[in-house]
Formats: sequence, C-alpha cells, structure tokens
Amino acid sequence: MFGKGRSCHPVPERGLAEINLAVLGVAGSGKSALIVKFLTRRFITEYDPNLEDTYASEEVVDQQPVLIKVMDTADQDGPVNPERYLCWAHAYLVVYSIEDQSSFQGCQAYLNTLTQSSRPDAPVLLLGNKMDMDRYRQVSKCEGAALAARFGCVFFEVSACLDFLSVQHVFHEAVREVRSREAMRSLPVRPLFITEDRPLLGHMTATPQVAPPCFKEMPAPATAKLVTVKSSRAQSKRRAPTLTLLKGFKIF
Repeated sequence: MFGKGRSCHPVPERGLAEINLAVLGVAGSGKSALIVKFLTRRFITEYDPNLEDTYASEEVVDQQPVLIKVMDTADQDGPVNPERYLCWAHAYLVVYSIEDQSSFQGCQAYLNTLTQSSRPDAPVLLLGNKMDMDRYRQVSKCEGAALAARFGCVFFEVSACLDFLSVQHVFHEAVREVRSREAMRSLPVRPLFITEDRPLLGHMTATPQVAPPCFKEMPAPATAKLVTVKSSRAQSKRRAPTLTLLKGFKIF
C-alpha cells in the first residue's frame, strides 16, 4: 500500500493542510465502524476484518479547512509491522471495546509501541468504543481514564452506532491536538544574556564591592496568539466527504 521511498509526510493536495490519522486496535474493537461513521454518518454491521485501506475527507475544524486522511489498520491481535503507520501518521487513535477486557489489554501493546517509537511526542487518543453496550461493560470508565493518564493520552468513550457528532468530535479533536503541538514546536526560543551592574557609589572601601551578575531576559519578538474557536453546530456541517470506495463494507 505504501511503497518504498514514499515520504513520511506527503505534500498536501491542492495546497490544503493535511493531517494523517492512524486508527489502531485489535480485531473486534470497532475501528472500521468508527471510521465509516465519521466518513459517511452511517453505521456498518459487516466488514472484512482483513481489509486495510486509507480514506480521505475534507473537513472544517475550528473554521480552518483540512484534509483528514484516515488509515484503517487490519491488525488482529496487536501491533504487527507498525512501521507502516509510525512514519506516516501525525496522530493515533487507539480503540478498545468497553465490553471486551481482552481488547483493552490489547490496546496497551499499541500504547507501548507508540511510546517507544521514534516519534513519542505524536498525539495519541485512547477511545473506549461501544458505549451502547454499557450493560455488558467489562472495562470501567475509570480504568480507561487511568490508562490514558499513564501514557499521557486524551481519553474518550464513544459509540459508532449512536450519535454522529460525538464520533466527529473525536476525529476533530485529534486534528486540534496535532495543530496545538505543531504551534508549540514553532514558538521561538527566548534567549538570555548576562550583564554586570556597576557597584553603587556612596561608601568607599578598600576593596570595591562588585555586584553579582544579573540575568536579564531579552524581549521576545511579538508572536501571533493561537486562538481556538469552538465552532457552533451549524458551523460544524461538513462538505460531502471525499473518500475512496469502502470496499468490503455493508452499510445500513
């Protein structure tokens, strides 16, 4: 799918800012259902668990257009050959099912892999999926929040078959995390320089008293203030998504 020599971060299409998101998790966690819900607002009940593909959708996040590319990975039992998405993605969504304790344990392997990667500062969102199955819950919300805190992740519980806006919010939040970290990295370093203040005159002594060095901070150039504007529900209406054919999916 991604041949050798392909850039880790492809050039944005038509000048539109591009953010790549990789959705990770063991089989049965509901990764594909979340992705299709985000792209089409529909819920799928059947799909090919061995299908791995990348889809694209033009979105407007906080009044800024962006091309979101989403990789639907097809790992069955944990991270296998993670290099295919570690180099490509700007952020990661790690998914488990709240009704399946084994999927929760499996997602910890992904978090360990991301922490030990060459880009440990990339944003990671931990998602507890299938909130609609709360009566069969095996993983408490406190357990999910504790694991997210341990690895420094943003944490959400969602459901692919319920509200579209909550699923959309998760993907948009991933974009915000990427933008926020890129803005932090672009802030200028504020250098320091050393000056020596002259001793105060008044009382003459045999040995002149020299004041200790004084560290003063150089004024930094004016920088633009990053403002995050929460868009209203009306503003969050999306254009028709641009995506590849969802092969192998049965949409209802």
